[in-house]
Amino acid sequence: MRRNKLLLLGSVLGVAVLGTGLFGPIISGADPTYQSFSATLLPPGSEGHLLGTDHLGRDLAVRVFIGIRVSLMVAAGVTVLSLVLGLLLGMFGGFLGGWRDRMIRGTVDFVWGFPLILVAVLFAGGLGEGLFPVILAVGLVNTAAIARVVRGEVLSLSEREFVEAARAGGLSTSRIMWRHLFPNILAPALVLASYYVAVAIIAEAALSFIGLGAQPPTPSLGGMVSDGRNYLQHNVPELGQVGHWGATIPGITILLLVLAVSLIGDGLRDVFDPRLRHEAKGVDEE
Repeated sequence: MRRNKLLLLGSVLGVAVLGTGLFGPIISGADPTYQSFSATLLPPGSEGHLLGTDHLGRDLAVRVFIGIRVSLMVAAGVTVLSLVLGLLLGMFGGFLGGWRDRMIRGTVDFVWGFPLILVAVLFAGGLGEGLFPVILAVGLVNTAAIARVVRGEVLSLSEREFVEAARAGGLSTSRIMWRHLFPNILAPALVLASYYVAVAIIAEAALSFIGLGAQPPTPSLGGMVSDGRNYLQHNVPELGQVGHWGATIPGITILLLVLAVSLIGDGLRDVFDPRLRHEAKGVDEE
């Protein structure tokens, strides 16, 4: 029951956030780049501005909606890249062994040893600022994490009887990998990838916060937090007020995104992990 509640809650929250990001800009109809210096830092609930405006008079609601799109686009790109590469590297390294495993493992450990922000800075320096270097940097670091786990699963499965039987039956290496190993490691890899979706969302927000992510005029949640942080605790001299919503509303949106993905990941983990299913069954019986 607990597993279903986690998955259900995460799914409902995720659908709500996804729907907001997809259809919010269409329903709003506002221009996210339009500036109105006569309407700066309007509070949430102001006429024509559901979530208020920022320090440049831009509608905050439509910018948050598009920021959700940007975060989800980066998360999707990172997930596809890291899942495909992680599965391939982990499977080939774990099953083939020998010098190929040593080479793959050494490369994976080398990438895994670098801080994510440093990798992103290096890619931004070589490829320029924007979303593509962010997707590439975060995707490669996440690839290393997934490849390590997949390799461990493959090493464990390689000793199982059904793999030994396939070898004895004369099946080719590629056939054993894709017919017998791949179906057994796909579920845990997907669960792990769902966790790294949250990591990708946080990383994109952090990189945009320091100016390495989405570049103006593209709205991003991390960039909005960065722009609004100057108005969190002190008055704006020319306006005589604070505009904390410029940072707090995008920050809360990031929190909801990460929470939704984390709940879905926890629910999937509990469903697909037989050990957790067995433990939950034992608790229910008691």
